[in-house]
Amino acid sequence: MPVKKRSIGSGGKRRRALEPKGPTPPASKRRENKGKTAARSPRPKKVVTQRKSYDLIIGRNPVLEALKNKVPAFSLRIANGIDIDERVQEAIKFANDNDISIVQVDRRDLDRITDHGPHQGLALGVKPYEYRSIDKILANKQNAIVVILDQVTDPRNLGAIVRSSAAFGVSAVVVGERRSVGVNAAVWKAAAGALAHVPVSQVVNISRTITDLKKAGYFVLGLSAEGSSQLPELDQELSKKPLAVVVGSEGKGISRLVGENCDIHISIPITSKAESLNASVAASIVLYQIAVNRAN
Repeated sequence: MPVKKRSIGSGGKRRRALEPKGPTPPASKRRENKGKTAARSPRPKKVVTQRKSYDLIIGRNPVLEALKNKVPAFSLRIANGIDIDERVQEAIKFANDNDISIVQVDRRDLDRITDHGPHQGLALGVKPYEYRSIDKILANKQNAIVVILDQVTDPRNLGAIVRSSAAFGVSAVVVGERRSVGVNAAVWKAAAGALAHVPVSQVVNISRTITDLKKAGYFVLGLSAEGSSQLPELDQELSKKPLAVVVGSEGKGISRLVGENCDIHISIPITSKAESLNASVAASIVLYQIAVNRAN
């Protein structure tokens, strides 16, 4: 049986090769990288989000009201196979008379572009809403009423408030740029044509806008469940001044900073069976009371 040869070591000659050499030097100090410039990784490109170039008003009544009030529109989409009632016929006539293109589309396509909203077979393409400058609102304060919405996020509430504003002679509605709903298709639908009569202004800072209104001679009423005065007690002479009515959000009401800028807080007396009123309902009641006070 062959005897296995004994392996011979290096005699310590390779011991230095096993010793630790310390941390790895940075790339700029390595011998193989001398004279080379470090390549920078390319920065990620900014993704530019394109703003939607149009809005859609959907539903037969809102579309017809928008056409009647000459809202700037460029196309009327009609779903194939729908029942042609008087509203559809009238909408087609208005579109023809005002050189608005009429496009027949598949029902499924109309569902898709309207996010499956209740379009009833009609959708009107309109240019994005042009907000009114707050300076123009401040310049016109003769018997003016301005409704200010503080963090109201429901488009149906904004639309309903614009509609009530048209009914009670409001000069303008003011909304914030952040944490507030702007004018979109749902607002057009809820307003049912009233946006053609009541301008909406979008501002950066609600509190600052209230301060500017007060400097311009407006008296500011804040709607609050804990208001120090009740609506029926609202002074008739006060009602005839330029007024700004502040309506708070659906859940939290008026924010603290905005509330501190109001001249007076008023509440609407209700029974204990209801905890609170919807923002648009509360606004309508107050605007009606102001209109009654001004008429007397």
